[in-house]
Amino acid sequence: MYYYTRMNTEIGEIYIICDDEYLMRIDFNDDFLKIDSKHHRYKHDPDHPICKLVANQMNEYFQGRRSTFAVPYKMTGTDFQMEVWEALGNISYGEVKCYQDIAREINRPLAVRAIGQANRRNPLPIVIPCHRVIGKNKELVGYAGDKIGMKEQLLKLEGVLA
Repeated sequence: MYYYTRMNTEIGEIYIICDDEYLMRIDFNDDFLKIDSKHHRYKHDPDHPICKLVANQMNEYFQGRRSTFAVPYKMTGTDFQMEVWEALGNISYGEVKCYQDIAREINRPLAVRAIGQANRRNPLPIVIPCHRVIGKNKELVGYAGDKIGMKEQLLKLEGVLA
């Protein structure tokens, strides 16, 4: 069973999805519920302890009072994706890196496009700060598919953009 709660934030709705012990996913829409409509594996529970912890920390983040997250999470992905997501987790609040920087950090200098794809599949946006990765020419490129405006808002919140 998975539990979820929905938050209205400055960047729109956020769905926080947990199991009994871990944050599993953060989504920007409720498509996971539509896909699961026959199986009923998701239960709306804003009082679930993990959902509540994540929601409280998200509120603090959006209020400018939190720069890192301290929540138990579990992610699943390929070894390569896990390597990229770990590198993303090391990008500090208020800092940006380009895809090439990440490629060098994980010792895969030719994997820039693959890093972009792993970034796009990050199951924990904001907590694992994929929004802090920008284009080599310092342009905002790609975020959660077509949500570049969200990326811009998050970077403004963190003081990276004016």
